[in-house]
Amino acid sequence: MTIKHTILLVLLFILVPVHSQESFLSEKAVVSVLTCGPGTDLYASFGHTSFRVQDSEKGIDWIYNYGTFDFNTPNFYSKFARGKLLYSLSKQRFSNFLYSYQLENRWVKEQLLDLSNAEKNDLFSFLEVNYLPENRKYKYDFLFDNCSTKIPTILKDILGKDLEYIAYKDSYAATFRDLIQENLIWNSWSSFGIDLALGSVIDKKATPAQYMFLPNYVLRQLEHAELNGAPIVQRERTILDYNIQNRGNFFTASPLFWFGLLFLFTVTITYIDIKNKVRSRVMDIVLFLITGIAGCIIFFLWFLTDHQATAQNLNILWAFPFNLVLVYYLLRSSSTPAWVTWYLLGLLILIACTVIIWLLEIQIFSPVLAVVLATLSVRYGFLFYRAKKLEIFTV
Repeated sequence: MTIKHTILLVLLFILVPVHSQESFLSEKAVVSVLTCGPGTDLYASFGHTSFRVQDSEKGIDWIYNYGTFDFNTPNFYSKFARGKLLYSLSKQRFSNFLYSYQLENRWVKEQLLDLSNAEKNDLFSFLEVNYLPENRKYKYDFLFDNCSTKIPTILKDILGKDLEYIAYKDSYAATFRDLIQENLIWNSWSSFGIDLALGSVIDKKATPAQYMFLPNYVLRQLEHAELNGAPIVQRERTILDYNIQNRGNFFTASPLFWFGLLFLFTVTITYIDIKNKVRSRVMDIVLFLITGIAGCIIFFLWFLTDHQATAQNLNILWAFPFNLVLVYYLLRSSSTPAWVTWYLLGLLILIACTVIIWLLEIQIFSPVLAVVLATLSVRYGFLFYRAKKLEIFTV
């Protein structure tokens, strides 16, 4: 037992004497890692991972879960949006934990770890000390510090150099975005929203260790982990065996369908405008308003939050925040300043830059975005031509 682990045991006796009778597990104790399948809600789409500690002699069957937060936290939504919400380690009975997954029809697999009694006690002591009110909270990060990454990190901290995570793929070519999208349906609002909110930082290749921000890859990595040269997983079993739910959606409710309708509507209105030599003011207000608001959200997530994954988001090139300034002029009067002509040309150039960035794979955008860019190009091109021809942006 290392000095660090000895100190943890001493702290356990000093700080939580009420649990002193549970501080040492018996020889019958079992420590395992639970991996849970995806659910229907977006937050559950990526599954879940937690520790389980069982000891029939002590009456222990607890789940240690690093993926919980308190909705009653003051300014909850503000902190959540700004990436400042603290997550915490929670502890609950296995029966209660399992019941919630039964209700959601989600599979649960268990990997029983082949640990010595001393190693089980070290891990148990660590979890108990970490569960103390002053220790249990941590600053959550979707990619680098979540309920999934905690598992391999803690095991490595406790077991040290005796634990080795063996590479189980010939190459690791997937980016963070690829890994995220594995758990989503491409033509869904969830998939589109994530591609819209997350920046180019997630388009870099993930290392083998970084794959484990997703629970399924913790499961797979533990299958290829060795402790003192032997497999750390003694046995794997399925506790709940539900099929992965069909999380598909009707095409008529998908972003591709609605953006496709928007494209057809825009082309039709633009054709009518050209034919009648007019401009549909309401449509332009809607397009500039939507792209301006989207741009402000992207700006907020990039510059005004602690989220690492939302940085360097080049969606801001087409979802341009300053479009809201143009909305102000459109609502205010039937004509706008002469600089709007060159502003429209700038928007067309930014759309072209977006396409080039996409082709160069500097940032990968949602496939559905192609329809959005086509829609904006058609309308911006018409508005630029009209403004250039009339030398003023009028109705």
